[in-house]
Amino acid sequence: MSDEELTPREQEELEELALRTGQHGELEIQEEEVQKKVERDINVEKVILTTAYVVSNREIDHEIEVITSECVYGMNVFRDFFAGARNFFGGRSDATQKVLSDLRETCLYELKALAYNKGADAVIAIDLDYSEFSGGMLFLVASGTAVKLKE
Repeated sequence: MSDEELTPREQEELEELALRTGQHGELEIQEEEVQKKVERDINVEKVILTTAYVVSNREIDHEIEVITSECVYGMNVFRDFFAGARNFFGGRSDATQKVLSDLRETCLYELKALAYNKGADAVIAIDLDYSEFSGGMLFLVASGTAVKLKE
């Protein structure tokens, strides 16, 4: 049993509480909204991302448009300090690599979500451009062409 599943008794108690507080209808609406968000997230994850100009074993029906996703992450003071020490003494900075990884994952997810909202099945020709602003701010722009694939 997962953490989200309720026992019949817990479900009954929740419904009684909702009836007493006048929120029974609101709970059903909230459940529907959560279900819609879960379904949307599943569909967003199905969007194909590639740096190539084609999708393997698939044919492009039409291009929708060029899309971009921009993300900015700040390094906190401690990460900056230890990254600077790593830079001075040499070696890899795990903290900076973690921030860069999180930045990339977030930006690519946002690119998928944008493509999904535009009715695309894939984003081709993806380019990632990293920059650093003064003060330890890391900036990433992900761009690509949203496309509809043939069935």
